Amino acid sequence: MARQTGDRTSSSAPTVLVVGVGYTGRRVLAGLAVGAAIGLSRSAIRSSHASAILDLDTDAALPVTLPDRYAVIYTVPPAGSSLQDVRLERLLALLKPPPERFVYISTTGVYGNRDGALVSETVPTRPETDRSRRRVNAELRLRQWCGEHTVELVILRAPGIYGPGRLGVERIRNATPVLDEADANPGNRIHVDDLARCCIAALSTDVHGGIFNIGDGDARSSTWFAREVARQCGLAAPPGISRDEAKKQFSAERMSFLAESRRIDTRKMRDVLGVIPRYANAEDGIRASLAEETLAAGA
Repeated sequence: MARQTGDRTSSSAPTVLVVGVGYTGRRVLAGLAVGAAIGLSRSAIRSSHASAILDLDTDAALPVTLPDRYAVIYTVPPAGSSLQDVRLERLLALLKPPPERFVYISTTGVYGNRDGALVSETVPTRPETDRSRRRVNAELRLRQWCGEHTVELVILRAPGIYGPGRLGVERIRNATPVLDEADANPGNRIHVDDLARCCIAALSTDVHGGIFNIGDGDARSSTWFAREVARQCGLAAPPGISRDEAKKQFSAERMSFLAESRRIDTRKMRDVLGVIPRYANAEDGIRASLAEETLAAGA
């Protein structure tokens, strides 16, 4: 689809700048055509794509020259030193000219505790932790900046991300306890490959800017998830403890995750963004993740 850019019309797709090539960013970059994307990371990466080092905690200049037409996929989490996202602010100051589209990975934590209710994108944010307040502030700042610079903004609110290397196997081996199923809340999660597919789908000019809840739609609890990982690994199931006992044993950060209860409505992701999760059943996502770990270990 041709897009108007200033006084000229171009049918070529813009270059994609993937800012943050960590766990999710690597998968995003891998899903884009070689020559169509540039990865920016705080450390060197191994990739067939063009890449450069950018540390948003210190760098005051971009290590690459921005093309006339480009889009940004931003995967970098805020630093914990402020309620404002200083890393995002540093990047925005460097984006000259501005991109045509900005895809931002936020968190479903911005909704806060909803006592297990189904939460759509129309529900107002109600963050209850500094971690989520930073994300709300970042969303608001991006909406302002993108409005001022005529940039299409897509916000992907993601839940817990799992995949190869992020299944909690070591915690299971160490018999780290989990909440009793009776005390556990609904779970919301997304396989990293499905999140990467959402990021790439959000680049399409057929997708108007806006907010999308991202998730696999499988609301089984984190306790169920840990026990299913144990089952597929052939390990003993992690012991269960009550919520009262968990308050004595778990860190404040872990308890803050477990205290919030909601189910994420992902119909807009499916119907508008056009992404049907490949791993809508978390059992399949766990199985695929373990298979990839085994393959990597034998490489």
